[in-house]
Amino acid sequence: MTSLVDLARRTLPPGLTGLAGLACAACCVVPLLLVAGVVGGAGWAAVGRALPGLTVVLAAASVAAWWWVRRPHRRGCAGGSGCACGGDRTTGVRSGG
Repeated sequence: MTSLVDLARRTLPPGLTGLAGLACAACCVVPLLLVAGVVGGAGWAAVGRALPGLTVVLAAASVAAWWWVRRPHRRGCAGGSGCACGGDRTTGVRSGG
């Protein structure tokens, strides 16, 4: 059975990256829609101010999620004994198996 953490590690980074890409594309498309008359001034006022900030937040969350997936971790370790990631730096032997 797949744990919730494993599911999040698999789906969160690509999902956040896709959302950040959509928000970035929307930043470029909204002015074109305004010129074409599809979006009115109220739509621009509502979306135009929040979208760049949302894009930056999603991009930062995406980077953090990719880092979370790529960092070393032990499978099945719940923080009990024998789950330490450290080791003896002089011998190069890792503790916790």
